[in-house]
Amino acid sequence: MFELLWPLIIVVGSNIVYNICAKSTPSNVNAFGTLTITYLVAALVTFLIFIYMVKPEHAITELSKINWTSIVLGIAIVGLEFGYIYMYRVGWQLSIGSLVANICLACSLLVIGVLLYKEHINIVQILGIIVCCIGLILVTNNY
Repeated sequence: MFELLWPLIIVVGSNIVYNICAKSTPSNVNAFGTLTITYLVAALVTFLIFIYMVKPEHAITELSKINWTSIVLGIAIVGLEFGYIYMYRVGWQLSIGSLVANICLACSLLVIGVLLYKEHINIVQILGIIVCCIGLILVTNNY
């Protein structure tokens, strides 16, 4: 059970810190300037963990296995970070902005899973999407 929970705990905990930081980023700071520092710190941390995990003598071999997904993921992460920073700058509340974004994401990924990955969807999931859409209407009623 813990094997299933620890990654979820990391995702939820990291997302909490992430959204608080995105909301707290000063509005007078250029978003790409702050993201530059963010990515330099992230690059250093991931590089140190990478070297520790694979040992320096195996680093080139491991890096040679990387494909296009790392590049596209990097671009997607920039869009994600930039979008959240500006979402909060234009007035989204911390409690609502992330909720709306994640519900939209979950519903979109469910459809993508069915269309691209041939995942199966059942009536309960369809009802869940409907409930999410109703929830989106209710929580964004003030916007």
